[in-house]
Amino acid sequence: MDSSIRIRAARWTDRQTVAALITDTLHPSPLAGWLVPDAAQRRRVLTDVVAVWVEHAMVFGDVDLTAAIVGFHRYRPIPPPANYPTRLVEAAGSHAERFTALEGLIAQQQPTEPHYHLALLAVSPTRQRAGCGSALLGHHRARLDRIDLPSWTTVPAEAERLLTRYGYTLRPPLTVPNGPSLRPMRRNPHHASRTMPTNSARPIGDRWHDQHA
Repeated sequence: MDSSIRIRAARWTDRQTVAALITDTLHPSPLAGWLVPDAAQRRRVLTDVVAVWVEHAMVFGDVDLTAAIVGFHRYRPIPPPANYPTRLVEAAGSHAERFTALEGLIAQQQPTEPHYHLALLAVSPTRQRAGCGSALLGHHRARLDRIDLPSWTTVPAEAERLLTRYGYTLRPPLTVPNGPSLRPMRRNPHHASRTMPTNSARPIGDRWHDQHA
């Protein structure tokens, strides 16, 4: 890790900065073009929708601002963002159905076991190839290994190689209708016990390891 790079957790006042950073990374991608075909509206819509999820992660997960990781601690099911259907329509307008369709498609492969959901990962175009993404993923990997928690994400094809370097393995690809292919990926914790964090009100077995080891 570059010693000049310091991991910084985002504060509540940083949420628009994080949303804009993620939009800068997502904006040129085929997925962004599919979600918001109208190029004139694309950046605003993406920023507004991402901001909803950044706020939600600050309550039910965490947000790191070195590059940007937005993730959720899914020890148990978590609710959607407050007033999400209304806020999504306000943010995305006529494009809201595409965001809903994408969320439904991704949810089909999401684990039911306790896991960390790496929802968004972005590095500002002006800081790419400077080690920011690697620093953040290395920090993220160490945290998950300490708490013995699997991680799961869905990324565009171009991010697959980076995630593979940090222990993620590819699951069956997802193809957005008339759109790009996405890569669901998972990572089991390393050098930790097989004891997984559980919700004592809803005991579970070790199905994640049984199915994915």
